[in-house]
Amino acid sequence: MNISFIGGGVMAEAIIRGILGADIVSSRNIRISDPIQLRRQYLSETYGVSTCSSNVNVVNGSDLVILSVKPQNLREVVDEIKSTLSSKNTVVSIIAGATMKYLCKDLGHNKVIRLMPNTPAQIGQGITVWTSSNEVPQSDMETIRKILRTLGDEIYVDEEKYIDMATALSASGPAYVFMFIESLIDAGVYLGMSREMSRRLTVETILGSTKLLKSSDNHPATLKDMVTSPGGTTAEGLLALEQGLFKSSVMNAVISAYDKSRNLGNQN
Repeated sequence: MNISFIGGGVMAEAIIRGILGADIVSSRNIRISDPIQLRRQYLSETYGVSTCSSNVNVVNGSDLVILSVKPQNLREVVDEIKSTLSSKNTVVSIIAGATMKYLCKDLGHNKVIRLMPNTPAQIGQGITVWTSSNEVPQSDMETIRKILRTLGDEIYVDEEKYIDMATALSASGPAYVFMFIESLIDAGVYLGMSREMSRRLTVETILGSTKLLKSSDNHPATLKDMVTSPGGTTAEGLLALEQGLFKSSVMNAVISAYDKSRNLGNQN
């Protein structure tokens, strides 16, 4: 099987690393097009893959064509490759907001997979939500599933609406988490800790709390209550968060990101 990437950014690199690490295909079966020469050189030297600047060239002879460009560059890519695609190709999109309807219609191609990973995929700790058109062969579905499992967990959905929801929750979610972590670190520094100590305490607290939740059948609220003594310091801190509308702010962030994802789709 030959796999090509249009766009050689961070997520494409994570997928390539996963493919090669799991021996799904060898480096000689991977081709990447990217407009930046230094990026092509880096990917070629690091992973032993073939690179070029032509999107059309990497599509020719490929089984899976993975679109990993920025949303604003999608129209240009679609116009460039649509006449090159054949029945042999399955197109895989990781582009936020690019709907199956748009991809199938404007590419003039009915074998399309849409997936939404997140950045922890770079270390094999991500989660990807994905779906496909009915015309994608089972063999390609299984290959994609194998690839996604090298990046972490994966969830297949029959209804595309869940992709936009996942874009807002799991794909954008790391940014919300990093902002929360940054705030905790800054708070520790404000109290008088060194930044190194505050960072270490914060990271281990987040990591341990997440592992505890994952290994427990308890609702997050139950685990929160287990930390909260009557009239104690945690209760005082939680009150401050409630007064700052912490929970509703997080929910509104996800809802706003979801609306943006859907608007991107409507623009196609």
